[in-house]
Amino acid sequence: MIASALGIHHVGLAVTDMALAIERYTSTLGASVDHEALVVEQGVHAVALTLPSGPFLELLAPLGDDTPVGRFLERRGEGIHHVAYEVRGIQGHLDRLAAEGIQLIDSTPRTGLFGLQVAFIHPESLFGVLAELVEPRSTSHV
Repeated sequence: MIASALGIHHVGLAVTDMALAIERYTSTLGASVDHEALVVEQGVHAVALTLPSGPFLELLAPLGDDTPVGRFLERRGEGIHHVAYEVRGIQGHLDRLAAEGIQLIDSTPRTGLFGLQVAFIHPESLFGVLAELVEPRSTSHV
């Protein structure tokens, strides 16, 4: 389905206490804060952490209980929220996936953290895992 993904861009982790999560990931894994933002339209406080190599870790704390991450935490508790895959030509990927019958949450990309173009694939299409396609805006073909 995502055979043309360039690799894992980041892993999104749902947390209830952002300050504690930042402290734990920085002290335990040696991660460092790369970027932080309140994404009000998605109801989330997001912090991107970098490690010496590999994908980003994206900590996500809800801005309220009635937000996607708030509802996720209520149902499933803290932990892995999604896996994000970097792609080029995101709209083409979405069109192809929709044509193949893959259930999409977003049929067109929207702006996410870092100014990335993002779109989500429903977890029912990927064996219970919420997947995000991301494309840096500078290379977007949208």
